[in-house]
Amino acid sequence: QVQLVESGGGLVQAGGSLRLSCAASGSIFSFDYMGWYRQAPGKERELVARIFKGGSTIHIDSVKGRFTVSTDNAKNTVYLQMSSLKPEDTAVYYCNAVIGGKNAMNYWGKGTLVTVSS
Repeated sequence: QVQLVESGGGLVQAGGSLRLSCAASGSIFSFDYMGWYRQAPGKERELVARIFKGGSTIHIDSVKGRFTVSTDNAKNTVYLQMSSLKPEDTAVYYCNAVIGGKNAMNYWGKGTLVTVSS
């Protein structure tokens, strides 16, 4: 059973930066893609960024130019570098990893809280 453990959340002032980390219990080479979602109070969970096995990435429009998703295969870790943070980025951020195909599996971390003060 794969486990994903997030870290790096916290309280930061608007304009500041944070780097979230998500450590996988096994090799991340097994995943077709990994990424980050967030859920703000009273809102639905939304995709923030995703990185595919080949290295290509997607970021939602509201974070483009401010957030960057990346991986360190040697450390089995996916990161979300966040800069120019805004109060509307306040949310619980969840790590996600997916194995596609016939035996598809979808894994989630427990989340890490990011609070951006104005």
